[in-house]
Amino acid sequence: MRLTILGGGGFRVPLVHRALLDDPAQAVTEVTLYDTDPRRVAVIASVLTRQAQRRTGPGRPSPVRVRVAESLDDALRGTDFVFSAIRVGGTAGRIADERIPLDAGVLGQETVGAGGVLYGLRTVPVALHIAERVAALAPDAWVVNFTNPAGIVTEAMAQVLGERVIGICDSPVGLVRRAARAAGADPDRVTYGYVGLNHLGWLRSLTAEDGTDLLKKLLSDSGALTSFEEGKLFGADWLRALGAVPNEYLHYYYFRRETLASVRDASETRGEFLDQQQSGFFEAASGVPPEEAYALWERTRQEREETYMADSREASGGWQRDTCDMEEGGGYDQVALAVMRAVSGDRPARLILNVRNGTTVPQLAPEAIVETVCEVDADGARPLPCAPLREDQLGLMLQVKAVELATVEAAEFKDRDAALRAMALHPLVDSPAVAARILERAATD
Repeated sequence: MRLTILGGGGFRVPLVHRALLDDPAQAVTEVTLYDTDPRRVAVIASVLTRQAQRRTGPGRPSPVRVRVAESLDDALRGTDFVFSAIRVGGTAGRIADERIPLDAGVLGQETVGAGGVLYGLRTVPVALHIAERVAALAPDAWVVNFTNPAGIVTEAMAQVLGERVIGICDSPVGLVRRAARAAGADPDRVTYGYVGLNHLGWLRSLTAEDGTDLLKKLLSDSGALTSFEEGKLFGADWLRALGAVPNEYLHYYYFRRETLASVRDASETRGEFLDQQQSGFFEAASGVPPEEAYALWERTRQEREETYMADSREASGGWQRDTCDMEEGGGYDQVALAVMRAVSGDRPARLILNVRNGTTVPQLAPEAIVETVCEVDADGARPLPCAPLREDQLGLMLQVKAVELATVEAAEFKDRDAALRAMALHPLVDSPAVAARILERAATD
């Protein structure tokens, strides 16, 4: 099979390549990289060269051929799968998405709140163009969307591609696996119920093979509950009150005052950190031998993982990420590979994905994108039925879905009223006047 990676100069592309090299089935034989930044994609191609040498051994050809495409159409023509991992506006755009809301007194974060809306407004037109080119040049291809904000972008691309676009995130599967281990169970031998939107979902059931209610057991044991990342973030008392374990990004909603203070007190935003880190990496790795580029990438990746969601960790008492917590979910690469295996007919799977709702949440439209447990096979991803949502969960989902839909409408039709509605209705933006100021400054910066 042929795989195309859009955003092929992205820092995390080597993780996808590594998963393909380690895949026993060796289903993917060619990877095409496309990026609008020639220097970045050249550096990543060099990292992949060394990674293949390390994985396959000296003198042995790589089982996965890598090529760099010169245009979007060249990258898409005849491909079987498309991984979309673009960042419209680069890290400079992310800095603006974070700083502009913070200057207005509300949370600035890449995918949540005002920053997520700004990022969506900038990204949706590009995502729609990509979807149209896929439909024209590779109509039988499946698109796996990594691009953030994943819920909004998948919502937009589904208007063109329907069920042939699937959004993915590694946060939910990481949560399930961490919770299972904390409850003393094998993560590969449990069933679970998870539902929500991207970066806004809840683990609501966790069951052992013998029928034991592992979530109930976990919630009753404060030591076990606070032994993993989400338990440390939210605290045992709040998780017991909720009767569920939220996705880590809900920390921005439930502890908005504390996270806002933490972000404002930090010397730099996450975007500013990544901009400096990645600029330094690509500068240092440009033009050097592949083994040097690869070593630089590995060191930079480790630092990036260790500092993930540092603002929320600081707001919840300050603690270091555990290595096991970082690796438990397997990352985007493993989720994407599982989707690709299942859809290609090789290995059906049960995964948490961003797909069309159908009847999963009756209060939402059938075509609305939700993040939930799906059965995935050669026919695509089908969301499984779920228990009714509690009022607080449903209320938050409905409000944020209204924001997502308005963001897509505003970006697609350049509708300022829709943009204002998207910004002002977000639960983390506390005033239409503030929303208007954020939009005005974003338009002029």
